[in-house]
Amino acid sequence: MVTAVACGCGGGQSDTAHPPAPLPTAPIPAAALAGQRVMLMPPTLVIADEALEWQGQFGDRRATLGRTDSMIGALLTERTPEVTWVRSAELHRAVQLSAGMAGDPGQMPLSVLRSDQVIELPDPLRGQLRNLAAVSRSRFGLAPAALVWVPTDTAAAARAVVQGSGAGTAELTLVVFDTRLGQVVYRTVARGAGDDPWTALARAVKAATPGLP
Repeated sequence: MVTAVACGCGGGQSDTAHPPAPLPTAPIPAAALAGQRVMLMPPTLVIADEALEWQGQFGDRRATLGRTDSMIGALLTERTPEVTWVRSAELHRAVQLSAGMAGDPGQMPLSVLRSDQVIELPDPLRGQLRNLAAVSRSRFGLAPAALVWVPTDTAAAARAVVQGSGAGTAELTLVVFDTRLGQVVYRTVARGAGDDPWTALARAVKAATPGLP
């Protein structure tokens, strides 16, 4: 069982003249979740810094969210097979069969979880996730609470531990929550760099699941 909060972002007071370097990525606690059915929530907040000039690749927001969801799901399934990931398609089927008991996971305000100040799941999100967990036969969930692409040479990205290299850095905030306790039990920001958004995202996911090629 996951019982402790592990934060890979935020923390402490900052010196405006010399801001602290972002903390290294904390690996997803796959061993603690082994054998569990874990809801893999669809992303709802995906955005790129205009300085990257990648906006042309994100003309269709729904397609961007879908590709992000598919990539994260495929990589986690491949790299952490000890966890039974309940991916978007299965979550949506469970919702359809729930006779209105659970809501659409793609419409839940998951981006609120990106703040490292959020330890308790806020209402009404807490109730929504509890209902979704019940119909999907899960207790825990993992939310890609935010995905932001920034130029690699920006101050924050340059100070961070980043997997790979390239013009843009994907900053992927990952949160694991316990629907029974209503708490966040893990949070980190995984970073990966690449010359296109999808290479950067793949490297960010790999940073959160280290020890493999």
